[in-house]
Amino acid sequence: MNHRIIRLPEVIGKTGLARATLYRMATSGRFPASISLGGKAIGWVESEIDAWIERGMLARQTPGKQATGQ
Repeated sequence: MNHRIIRLPEVIGKTGLARATLYRMATSGRFPASISLGGKAIGWVESEIDAWIERGMLARQTPGKQATGQ
């Protein structure tokens, strides 16, 4: 299985969310958690970010669902 790890600038670009918002949502479980890349470096699994975006797109079509896909 091939998983691409993306760093914060790309996550921000894909989602349009601010850095603080990403961290707040991840802490509350409404956004995929980051993974440690060693030292102080972190990244996100791109497929998890893509799935989060997809859930948000589907949720907007379903009455009563939040746009975050949760």
